[in-house]
Amino acid sequence: MTLTQSLVVAGIRATNAVGSALSRMGLTPVSLDEHDLLAAARRSTGLDDFGDDDFREPLGRLLSCLRTEAELTLLGRVAARRDLTGLLSNRLRLEEDRKRHPEIAAERIVAPIFIVGLPRTGSTLLHHLLGQDPDTRVAQAWEVMYPSPPPDRSTYEGDRRIERATQQLRWLDWLAPDFRSIHPVGAQLPLECIAIMSASFRATRFQTTYNVPTYEAWLNGQDMRPAYAFHRRFLQHLQWRAPGARWVLKAPSHVFSFDALLETYPDARIVQTHRDPVTALGSVASLSFVLHRAFSRRREPARFGHEVTARWTEGLERSLDLRRNGRIPPERLVDLHYHEFVKDPMEAVRRIYSQFGMRLTPAADTRMRAFLAQNPKDKHGRHEYALDTFGLDPEDLARRFKSYSEYFGVPSERSAR
Repeated sequence: MTLTQSLVVAGIRATNAVGSALSRMGLTPVSLDEHDLLAAARRSTGLDDFGDDDFREPLGRLLSCLRTEAELTLLGRVAARRDLTGLLSNRLRLEEDRKRHPEIAAERIVAPIFIVGLPRTGSTLLHHLLGQDPDTRVAQAWEVMYPSPPPDRSTYEGDRRIERATQQLRWLDWLAPDFRSIHPVGAQLPLECIAIMSASFRATRFQTTYNVPTYEAWLNGQDMRPAYAFHRRFLQHLQWRAPGARWVLKAPSHVFSFDALLETYPDARIVQTHRDPVTALGSVASLSFVLHRAFSRRREPARFGHEVTARWTEGLERSLDLRRNGRIPPERLVDLHYHEFVKDPMEAVRRIYSQFGMRLTPAADTRMRAFLAQNPKDKHGRHEYALDTFGLDPEDLARRFKSYSEYFGVPSERSAR
């Protein structure tokens, strides 16, 4: 750790210590009140139209849980307030942009490709790899973080917001130094759909980052169509002046909301990534632990194992239901197994292109191979974790996910660990 990093870490600890002292005195120096956040967003933008009010209930429930359940540190409260105010500000700006340019609403989102499935199954690498095709449109981090004004193809690669996003993402290195070894981040890398959907306040991103079990339980029973309607509006906004031949999008959590996804995008194409859940869930628990630790007071690691197991038992059952009920035609589906993908990524890419009737151009092939060469496995360090740290038992996990593994022919990786 460098001297600068050591000073930053010391500053973070000192700030949180002050926050703990104030909390014991009954003081909350950083407001997470809904009225205050809405007012802050209005002040920062000079705008007041948030669009449809369907975001108000999920926002209110999320804020209540952040105040009463999340056990946020002082820095965690600062980060949450900044995050949520930014999302509200984006809502205001997106609404204003659409008023000024009503033609955005006419943009068609045609046959988007969604990468779904259990996290830690190679889906991020696949998303980044497919995004190297010049004909493919992905939602880069900078334009999701700062979508207004709508990005323009003529200035896309040199937009000033790229540097702004880079500076903001740098704070994640200080708050969660282990995160980059688990999940690559960068202003010009694709961002998941949960980030796009966050300003609807119906998004699994919040439960991944904060300890908000009551919000998560509420979200699990909700109609997700408003979140996907917002997602579609966001894509229209991004592609209006910076189009591509196709969208490639990704979020593991889409498995929880296939009905809403397919109602919003009836011609969607699905790539589902698969891996032994015994291996994958240990990595998912580790990722959640790293993020929560950055913003909250310490929680027992075993809690994370229990939570991700319950969440993904349901998620993978829903992915089985999609296949059993025949809701989507086989020609619009590709199953990709982790061990096959890492063995020959370009063969996996060729299979996806062939299945969906797309042409892999020489330029796309060259860029993809260059990306693989520049981004070897464990580029930012090896992600180390142990199942028992998170209260996970391999035999129990194998039993829980037996139906999933057998249906999709997912091989066990336990002998490799």
